[in-house]
Amino acid sequence: MVDSQAVKNTCNAGIESKGYCFYKATNGIKRHLAVDTLGFPFFTHCTPANVADDVGLVEMLTLNMDYFQAKPVTIPKITILLDRGYHIDYLTKELEKIYPQIMTKIRFELSKKPSKQGKSGFVPAMARWVIERSNAWMERCKSLVKNFERTLANANTKINLCFIRLMIKRLASPP
Repeated sequence: MVDSQAVKNTCNAGIESKGYCFYKATNGIKRHLAVDTLGFPFFTHCTPANVADDVGLVEMLTLNMDYFQAKPVTIPKITILLDRGYHIDYLTKELEKIYPQIMTKIRFELSKKPSKQGKSGFVPAMARWVIERSNAWMERCKSLVKNFERTLANANTKINLCFIRLMIKRLASPP
């Protein structure tokens, strides 16, 4: 599952990390996150907030292309679940420019819209709640509520440290 989250900058943020997301009306950065079915991260990537979700996803997958190149073709394709903000045709075209065989190893799937038949209030989209929960886990780390970092690399490292801490806590806790 893949998603992005726009986060406001503080006055400490560097110039390279400044961008304005019109969709979220946020001056800051975007955190792009790819997680497994348990909500633990495969890949993380930070961009200025004005970078489109599609472009950020292409950047994130490009930075981790060696993972896909090493994957044998005999194993079933990796399904990447996307929300409605992503465009599969664009993603496929851009990724095939970088690694022409990538679509033999992955496939994109748009998440279904939630059905409100007979229900009132908030209705979670099937399987999308996993990545939204991962974003909520990040928000529990006080230093990730806003972007306090001067560089995008530092912001990305902070995300990784947050998830490392979370996984260690899960491993250390008694069953």
